[in-house]
Amino acid sequence: MEYKHFSHEHKLSMYQVQPEQQLRCSGCNKFCDKTIYACWHCKFFLHEHCGNATRYIRHPFHTAHPLILSPYPTYPSNCFLCNACGITGTRFSYCCALCEVDLHVNCAFLPPKVTHKAHPHELVLNHSNRTRDQNVTNQVCKICRKSLDCKHWWYECGVCANYGVHTLCATAEIKMGLYQMDDGSDNESSDQGAPVAQQAAPTAQQGPSDGQVQVELTPQEALALLHLMGLSNAASYV
Repeated sequence: MEYKHFSHEHKLSMYQVQPEQQLRCSGCNKFCDKTIYACWHCKFFLHEHCGNATRYIRHPFHTAHPLILSPYPTYPSNCFLCNACGITGTRFSYCCALCEVDLHVNCAFLPPKVTHKAHPHELVLNHSNRTRDQNVTNQVCKICRKSLDCKHWWYECGVCANYGVHTLCATAEIKMGLYQMDDGSDNESSDQGAPVAQQAAPTAQQGPSDGQVQVELTPQEALALLHLMGLSNAASYV
């Protein structure tokens, strides 16, 4: 069975990764395992969760605008700094170009609550901006013992004071399906980011001179996005 993903020109096929294979996902740049989407001609591979990530989400970290799934960084440097983990990315991201907000796909879907064998209580994701919070200025991650940057996200314990850990130290889990649009717009374009069998999909183009990326949306996606951004006469823009 063949699929079409908006970020790639060729159709993709399902493939089961073998134990000895080392294939990197073109969406998150991590090694692939289990079932993936593959274009062997281009050596283009996607985890199932990267291939099925929706085209835009409403995330509690950035409530002003929807975050759009971009296959390439939207900056001339061809990289972005993830607001969640603070690590540079060069592949897929959920971004708001207006506000320069960027999230790795995996970071965008971190579970709100996790448990860890190093701590007896539940840990809660904190993605508020703590730049001016003096209580966390000198904190260290209780797992790796390295500094906690107050500009990025962490997991914290609501019972134990000043117990915080890096997101990457706390969990490798992701919960796809969080933060879906809640106004019915998903019903108009249920295949936003997922590979779609035998169906044309939006494309992404990178400009040759300035490094900027133009992500093309379907008319239905564009209309829903403009509506969510508060443009009452959204239809006139499409």
